[in-house]
Amino acid sequence: MAILTLNRAALEHNFSFLDHLFSHSEADWGVVTKLLCGHKGFMQEVLRLGIEEVHDSRVSNLKLIKRIAPGIQTCYIKPAPKRSIPAIIQYADVSLQTDLETITLLSREAVKRERIHKVIIMVEMGDLREGVMGEQLVDFYEQVFRLPNIDIIGLGTNLNCLHGVMPSQDKLIQLSLYKQIIELKFKRKIHWISGGTSVTVPLLLQRRIPPGINHFRIGETLFFGTDLFSETHIDGMRTDVFSLEAEIIELYEKPMLPTGDLGINPQGEILKPDESLYGQTSFRAIIDLGVLDIDPKYLGMSPDIRVTGTSSDMMVLDLGTNPKGLKVGDTIPFNLKYMGALSLMSSSYIEKRIR
Repeated sequence: MAILTLNRAALEHNFSFLDHLFSHSEADWGVVTKLLCGHKGFMQEVLRLGIEEVHDSRVSNLKLIKRIAPGIQTCYIKPAPKRSIPAIIQYADVSLQTDLETITLLSREAVKRERIHKVIIMVEMGDLREGVMGEQLVDFYEQVFRLPNIDIIGLGTNLNCLHGVMPSQDKLIQLSLYKQIIELKFKRKIHWISGGTSVTVPLLLQRRIPPGINHFRIGETLFFGTDLFSETHIDGMRTDVFSLEAEIIELYEKPMLPTGDLGINPQGEILKPDESLYGQTSFRAIIDLGVLDIDPKYLGMSPDIRVTGTSSDMMVLDLGTNPKGLKVGDTIPFNLKYMGALSLMSSSYIEKRIR
């Protein structure tokens, strides 16, 4: 059995840290909950923190949020598929958009339902994921401002989410300049400049965020305390909101190298043996976890343990001389990276607990 645990005290600590940071910076922020994959228990733990705004990329998750906490502002954070537009208008108060036809369809649905739908226009700033090109932005805004029941409340950007382009003062200043151009051109107030995701938090801590950047969408840093610039943790934040333990289901002292003719394994690999290891043995443990649940590269573990191989539902660990005297039925703890926790959350085979 493998168990993923959410630590309530660690979550509360990190939320308080960030809430103080954004309050001191006079910025609004929302929690990105897509990591939780719609898990009701974990979602309730986040919503009970007292947050005012939640961001997610799945309409089904926004529906759950509205059911648990109807008064919280919900935001759909990717360009809308056309078939999802009715549900987005129903369950998302805000959405991040980049396509004129899509916003037009959102407008028609909002008129039909007699609702006002808020939109943040995303701008391409170099990472080449979603966003309107800067030179097209004025014409784009001119057309979306005419649409009924659509309230354009901001412009924003995503960085580091695809090609790893990092945010900088120059890029955020450019985003602020786009806002000024739009406001001067159309005599319309743009309430938010949504400066980005967790990757911008280190700039905020260093007081390198330009004036005017007043909205952030935070997920990874809340759940992992991560400084995405240095790939370390932020001083004062906790890294143990999520933890994983997996049970040992077999443990023997075995040869360190396989014997027999080597072919292609199920992962499409051919082992190249280190001949210096012939004749040597070590304790090898099998745990109840596999690539169906998580890629081993997203697992952090004790330095005296290493992964020697995985199959769909089992993982083999080299324990060396087994200095801790582990046995079948014991559990091994692991630290997690964001993408690892995301995989585990999406697996129905992993038990989820709250501590």
